[in-house]
Amino acid sequence: MAPASNFDSVSNTVCVMDASTRLGSSLVKRLLKNGYTVHAAIQNIHNGGHGEFLDACDMKRLKNFHLDPFDYHSIIDALKGCCGLFYSFEPPKDQSCTYDEHIGEVEVRAAHNVVEACAQTDTIEKVVFTSSATAIIWGHHENDQNSASMLLDERHWSDINVCRKFKLWHALSKTLAEKTAWALAMDRGVNMVSVNAGLLMGPDLTIKNPYLKGAAEMYEDGVFVTVDLDFLVEAHICVYEQISTYGRYLCFNHIINQTEDALKLANMLSPLPSSPQRMESDTRIIQERISNKKLNKLMIECQPQINGKSRGVLMKMST
Repeated sequence: MAPASNFDSVSNTVCVMDASTRLGSSLVKRLLKNGYTVHAAIQNIHNGGHGEFLDACDMKRLKNFHLDPFDYHSIIDALKGCCGLFYSFEPPKDQSCTYDEHIGEVEVRAAHNVVEACAQTDTIEKVVFTSSATAIIWGHHENDQNSASMLLDERHWSDINVCRKFKLWHALSKTLAEKTAWALAMDRGVNMVSVNAGLLMGPDLTIKNPYLKGAAEMYEDGVFVTVDLDFLVEAHICVYEQISTYGRYLCFNHIINQTEDALKLANMLSPLPSSPQRMESDTRIIQERISNKKLNKLMIECQPQINGKSRGVLMKMST
C-alpha cells in the first residue's frame, strides 16, 4: 500500500547504506514494495543488482549512489533529500579487508562519517544503525561473579579488553563502532536507534564468518543467537517506523542451545568443520542467558501494520 498522498516526497524518501549487502539489498526491495522512495548507497557496485524482481513502478522510486564510507561527500550526496537512514557496515569486498586487529579503526571511522553526515543533513529524522549481538555478549564472566544467572540484553556491552585478549575482532569492531555512533549521535542531536543482530543465517554462511569466532563459548554460555533475513528486515522497518522506539534492540529469532541445533548449523557450514562427534552424545539443553524481549514487544505492536502492509510513514503508537 502506497504512503498517504498528504506526505511530501522527503518524508517518504530513505537511504539504505550499504545497499550491496544481503541485508541492504533486501531492505531496498522491501522498502520499495512498501511505497518508499529509496536511495541505495552501494559500496560494492558489482553486488548491487536491485532491479531483479522489481516492477517498473518500484524502479522509478529507486536511485543508486556509489558509496565510499570514507568519503564524507559521497555520504552527503546519498543522504540528500532523505528523512531516514538504514546503515550497516561490511568490509569492502574489493579489498583484502577482513576482520582483524585493524578493522575496528576502519569501522569506527566509517560510523563517525555517517553519523556526522546525518547531523549535517537537515531532512534526516531517524537513523537505524545495524550493529551486532557480539557488541553485547562478550566479557561478562570476567566482570561479574553472578554471570551464570545474568540475563543479557540491550543494556549490556561487550568488554573491549576481553575482545582484544581473545582476538574477537568482529565483536571489538562492532562494539567500538556502535559506541562511537552513539556518542556522536547524542552529542549532535541525531535521532538514532540500533539493531544488534544475531548471526545472519543464509546459503552463503561459511565457517569463515567472523561472527563465529568463539562459537563454542557462545554455545556454552547460552548466548549463541541467530536471525533469519526476513525477520531482520522486518525488525529494521518496524524499529524505523514506530516513532516511540529508542536505544538498542537485540534482534534474533533462534537460539542454538542444544546439540541438535549445533549439529544442524555445523552441517550448514561450507566447508564443513571437523566432525563434532563428541557432541552427538550430549543431550543437554543450555540455559538461555540472552533476551530479546524489548524487540519482541515492539514487533507485536507492529504486527497489524506488517500484515496489512500499510507502511510508508513514521507511525505513532496508539495510546
